[in-house]
Amino acid sequence: MKKILVHFSRGGAAPESVSPDLVVGQLAQDRNGVYFQYNAEFLATGFNLSPIRLPFQRGVHTHSDLQFGPLPGLFDDSLPDGWGRLLMDRHFAALGLNPESQSPLDRLSWLATGTMGALTYHPPSGRESAADAILSLHDLARQSEQVLSGQAQDVLPALLCAGGSPGGARPKVLVGVRGDQLLSGEGDLPAGFEHWILKFSGAVDQADAGMVEYAYMQMASAAGLVTPPVRLFKVSRTRRKAENFFAVRRFDRRGNRRFHVHTFGNLIQSNFRIPSCDYLQLLRTASVLTGHHGDVLAAFRQMVFNVLAHNRDDHVKNFAFLFDDVARQWRLSPAYDVSWSAGPGGEHTMTIGGEGRYPAIKHFHSLAEQAGISRREVAEIIEQVQAAIGQWPRWADEAGVGRRRISAIAATFPALH
Repeated sequence: MKKILVHFSRGGAAPESVSPDLVVGQLAQDRNGVYFQYNAEFLATGFNLSPIRLPFQRGVHTHSDLQFGPLPGLFDDSLPDGWGRLLMDRHFAALGLNPESQSPLDRLSWLATGTMGALTYHPPSGRESAADAILSLHDLARQSEQVLSGQAQDVLPALLCAGGSPGGARPKVLVGVRGDQLLSGEGDLPAGFEHWILKFSGAVDQADAGMVEYAYMQMASAAGLVTPPVRLFKVSRTRRKAENFFAVRRFDRRGNRRFHVHTFGNLIQSNFRIPSCDYLQLLRTASVLTGHHGDVLAAFRQMVFNVLAHNRDDHVKNFAFLFDDVARQWRLSPAYDVSWSAGPGGEHTMTIGGEGRYPAIKHFHSLAEQAGISRREVAEIIEQVQAAIGQWPRWADEAGVGRRRISAIAATFPALH
């Protein structure tokens, strides 16, 4: 039976009044399934890290929701999907190991402390660290293209370490940023550096994908969404000769202090690859989990923005909640992965009051009524979002998006009836 310990790691900047590292419990796996047991001392803290689907109590919990996946959602959030898993599989294959034989616990122990959020896994399985290594974005961007196309036989250590843990399908790396200087950012950073995520272009992305996402985040901020700082890094002589890559500051780090993040999809154990949720579930979860009407309004505002800005890649893992263990409070995370998207089959991945293709103002009001949002609040949010989206040409032009692309995107913005 494979066994690993799960730690709640706050990091070196944790307040003096709290321990920087706590043992959450033990994960185990055998041929019959996956099991988890909380440490009694951790239960005494009252830090319920997954309040909806993982019982916060003594005893062995058997993971039985296999339609969701092989791990409870709390721990599945630590595993990458898409790009990060591809890098891991290439690495295991280079070691002569069959990637299919690597269990979820094997992968967690390989990630060890190089995870997003505050959960870490012990003992580590010998993963190398590229901490404090100066990064060449040109080299990483070029090899990310080779990995996606199947040309790369071996993965650069820096790309493996910095790109092995973030979720999502697009190639990305964790970086430490100080001005224009970049370090590998999967571990703690030297003084003066901040934790960021930098995205490269995916195989099907247009050349201006980074600039479009940058413009969307500026537009989202103007629409009243809470957004982290963003910027563009220019890299030349890649597949497209010159590209501006999008970067966003991580909200699971403040300095080297780590914060627990739980995606909405894994909180409710809904497979993000299978569209099956409605925004009403997000609004109700925000209300129950945070107890703050402001978080419900923030989730509603992001829904309105996604509809009016034609962001239809609004799946359940593109929303998350942050846990502040000092304040003992859950809050809706800042917005992320916000950009133009056609969506699966041309529809929103999460429906709006049951409607995925042509959501209308009646759907907004129906959800608002069920979520305790007043008609006045709905009207104010719609007005603010529409005003920001009306400035799309300005945000896009400032980001360097071409005129044809600006017009093509604007033509998809729906008229709200």
